[in-house]
Amino acid sequence: MMTSQCKTICSYPLLLKIVRGLVGSLFVLAGWRFDRKQPIARKYVMIVAPHTSNWDFFLMVVLGAGLARQVRFMGKHSLFNGWRGSLLRWLGGVAVERSSQHNFVSQMVSLFQETDDMVLIIAPEGTRGKVAAWKGGFYHIAAGAGIPVLAAQLDYAKKTAMIAPEYRLSGDYDCDLAQIQALYSDVTAKYPEQDSSCF
Repeated sequence: MMTSQCKTICSYPLLLKIVRGLVGSLFVLAGWRFDRKQPIARKYVMIVAPHTSNWDFFLMVVLGAGLARQVRFMGKHSLFNGWRGSLLRWLGGVAVERSSQHNFVSQMVSLFQETDDMVLIIAPEGTRGKVAAWKGGFYHIAAGAGIPVLAAQLDYAKKTAMIAPEYRLSGDYDCDLAQIQALYSDVTAKYPEQDSSCF
């Protein structure tokens, strides 16, 4: 169950700083720059786009480890097997079985309500391939918990991993989605032909 997985995640701040330093140093050597500003909100949903490559995960490990918050992210259930599953859970991963009937939105809303300090990282495209539309789970979690959405922008052309200012939802899904997606209008994906961040 996702709830029990969330509650059993351990926090190792020192080791996360080491992970951030080691992985981050490799990206910095390759010319990447990371946003060091701390968002004001203590609880929020952070969306990551465009999501077209496995490298996006490692960029988010570096960015997420610097947020000074409890960071959790969702991943498909098949990734959480064996030692890899233990590592992903330690980093804050929550296994999601897409065929499951469990109400993940309600469970994540409840988890936000039980804590004063948490970030949930979601790739709204749901896959590295091009999709016709974003999945709306991130929106409904943020709306249900009454928290803002922050857009993490992974720009492979500029080699920057940045965080846009927090966006407070109005309740108008279509309007909000259009404005959030506009934050990615000048962001270049690793594989632009698979970019689904703008429609």
